[in-house]
Amino acid sequence: MLKIVKSINKTTIIIRMKKVTKQTYLDWYKDMLFWRKFEDKLASVYIQQKVRGFLHLYNGQEAVLAGALHAMDLSKDKMITAYRNHVQPIGMGEDPKRVMAELYGKVTGTSQGMGGSMHIFSKEHRFYGGHGIVGGQIPLGAGLAFGDKYKGNDAVTLTYFGDGAARQGSLHETFNMAMNWKLPVVFIVENNGYAMGTSVERTANHTDIWKLGLGYEMPCGPVDGMNPIKVAEAVDEAIQRARRGDGPTFLEMKTYRYRGHSMSDAQHYRTKDEVSEYKKIDPITQVLDIIKEKKYATEDEIDAINKGVKKLVNECEKFAEDSPYPETQQLYDMVYEQEDYPFIS
Repeated sequence: MLKIVKSINKTTIIIRMKKVTKQTYLDWYKDMLFWRKFEDKLASVYIQQKVRGFLHLYNGQEAVLAGALHAMDLSKDKMITAYRNHVQPIGMGEDPKRVMAELYGKVTGTSQGMGGSMHIFSKEHRFYGGHGIVGGQIPLGAGLAFGDKYKGNDAVTLTYFGDGAARQGSLHETFNMAMNWKLPVVFIVENNGYAMGTSVERTANHTDIWKLGLGYEMPCGPVDGMNPIKVAEAVDEAIQRARRGDGPTFLEMKTYRYRGHSMSDAQHYRTKDEVSEYKKIDPITQVLDIIKEKKYATEDEIDAINKGVKKLVNECEKFAEDSPYPETQQLYDMVYEQEDYPFIS
């Protein structure tokens, strides 16, 4: 697919985006369905108190990840996000069994059980968290991009955050530096409508978050975050711009979460009718409808995908259940680099 991209200096360049094929749709369906069921399983075991602390689920926002992964080069590009971060490392290539084990606090987890729900991390697959501090990952994402530019690496960092984090001062400082230094970073706000329980309308006198980029003359714009095709196109353009050396882009993914901010959220701030309306444009359903319309798979083949997803989720649960908890000594081994640290009693 050919796209016309206008860079910030108005130079017109023709680039080729990775094709969206029959296999792309089948992969999107399988992946997004797995992410949804993986999160549903976590909700179930959380109620059983097998997973503790906070738990922020991604249900409804899967197209933002699916589309972005299609545009990325997973052999070199990086990703960093906030605490709604369980399925992103899976998409980047991490073993989902290790992710679930981390949520269980088990030693077989991605951080040996020391990170938990909000701090999934996979350096091997270039996923740099999972950050519990609201907006804390925004300057870190720019830092990763600065490192790549400094070292001459041909890599781009996708930096995600929520609509609540868009109100942090660190965003403005980071945007200014990223534009000054033309860092290879794509800033993506996942606007799911609510910062915890506070609607976007109540947090500022504007609702178009993407316009924050205009003050820095940063290429920016809104994207249909419920459609992986639209996401892939927008992220592809932004990545190509960054890889050319033209600097960052700011994209506002207009999406929606079907569950509360976290498992402790009673969701009194919205109605069931509102959630039902957004479920009519569920990204998984949209992709499945295209698969059926274009006859990319038979009913039996779709059923096989569904059963395969269920089987893998159960395998992840069993792996986490059967894995051991870390030994107490690990706490000190992971905190203190110096083996004879003098203040341990």
